[in-house]
Amino acid sequence: MNILEVENLSVRYGAVEAVRGLSLRVAEGEAITLIGPNGAGKSSTLKGILGLVQASGTVRYLGKPLLQREPEVLAAMGLVMVPEKRELFASMAVEDNLLLGAFSRFQRREKGIRKDLEWVYSLFPRLLERRKQLAGTMSGGEQQMLAIGRALMARPRLLLLDEPSLGLAPLIVQEIFRILGELKAQRVTILVVEQNARMALKLADRGYVLEAGELVMEGRGSELLYDPRVIESYLGIRTREAAGG
Repeated sequence: MNILEVENLSVRYGAVEAVRGLSLRVAEGEAITLIGPNGAGKSSTLKGILGLVQASGTVRYLGKPLLQREPEVLAAMGLVMVPEKRELFASMAVEDNLLLGAFSRFQRREKGIRKDLEWVYSLFPRLLERRKQLAGTMSGGEQQMLAIGRALMARPRLLLLDEPSLGLAPLIVQEIFRILGELKAQRVTILVVEQNARMALKLADRGYVLEAGELVMEGRGSELLYDPRVIESYLGIRTREAAGG
C-alpha cells in the first residue's frame, strides 16, 4: 500500500519556481530518499508536500487527498517531519521534549507512551543519559537525535527527515544513519531529503534524483549508488574509489 503519492507537484516562491512537475510515491515500510545538489529543490519538495509553502499538484496520504496540513493535524494523522532546523524547545529538558512529541497521543488518551519512550531511549542511549539536561545545551548531533526521537514519539506512519546530516561530524552522521537503518528494519516508513547522497542511497530502497527543481533520475537505491551519472555528479571521488572506479 502506498502511504504517500505525489503527482505533478510544483512549488513557487513568488515568481520563482523551485520545483516543477514532481511525482513520487512512498509505499508502506519503504525507505525513500530524495537527493540532489544545493538548491535543487529537495527541502522545497517536503515543504510543498506538507503545505508549508505555496504549491500545486496532488498529494495523497493513505489514499486520500491531503487537505488539512496544520502540523498538529498532520502529526495526529501520523505524518511527522524532522525539520532541518530541528525546532526543539531549548529551555526544556530532553525528556520533556520527547514527551511533547506524543502530545496528540496524550490528548487521545492513548496507551503505550511510556513504553515508546523506553523504545526511543533504546535507540538513542545518549538521550537517556541526558534526559534531564536542557535541550539547548546539547551538541548538534545530540539535538538531531532528540529531534528524531521526538518525532518517533508521535508513532508516525510516515517519518519525513529534512537534511538530517547537515552540519554534523562524519562519525555522528554514521550514527544517525545507523539508527535510521534500525528504524527501516523495524518497518518504519521513511522519506529522507539529504545532501549526503552516499549515505542516503545506502539506506534507501528507492531514490529520486532532483536537479534544478526537476526529477532527472529514479531507481533502486543500490542501483543509483553505483550509477556512473550519480557517482560523477553527486558522490565524489571517494565514492568512485569505493566503487572501484
